[in-house]
Amino acid sequence: MTTSLTTPSRPAHPSRRARLPLAAAAALLAAALAGCATSPPLPRFEPQERFDSGTTYSRLFDARPDRTCEAARRALLSQGYIITTHTPDLVEGHKNFQPSAESHLQMVIRVVCVPESPDGRVSLGFVTAVQDSYTLKKSNNSASLGVGAIGSVSLPLTASSESLVKVGSETIAANSFYESFFDLMRRHLLADDSTPDEAPR
Repeated sequence: MTTSLTTPSRPAHPSRRARLPLAAAAALLAAALAGCATSPPLPRFEPQERFDSGTTYSRLFDARPDRTCEAARRALLSQGYIITTHTPDLVEGHKNFQPSAESHLQMVIRVVCVPESPDGRVSLGFVTAVQDSYTLKKSNNSASLGVGAIGSVSLPLTASSESLVKVGSETIAANSFYESFFDLMRRHLLADDSTPDEAPR
């Protein structure tokens, strides 16, 4: 009688069976972390300036540069602007607006006057208006108050503070805006021309 001996198969090592799921989980985790670490690409904008308008921001005036800038100064003052810079060839002023409770605007208008004729009696006025936008931001500030008479007791105190945060800035490009300002400058020039000279003493 012959007895055959069979060697039982050895079971797979438990650690080998666990290696594949762990490796797959590690790969998925690494891919997820890589996706989170990658920041979105920054937006790219085309140049906003086309240099296709030569009359929006400038006008000719039949006056010397100093008189043209003086007319611009009076035009700004007549509309409630605060003059921050005033020289014979440069005027700059600003004015604040509040279209809503939490929105604030500031308009800054800058006028540059240069001679356009050899004798200086004709000048060219350049006007640029920039509108800055602000929003009201509220933040809570917490503090504690120690009351020594009744022991070490702290009473939480919460106060809110408000501040204006700049959210945008835009150069005004509307023809009608500048045309109305140039018309106002012309009216002040005409009023200056019609003023009689002071009689000699």
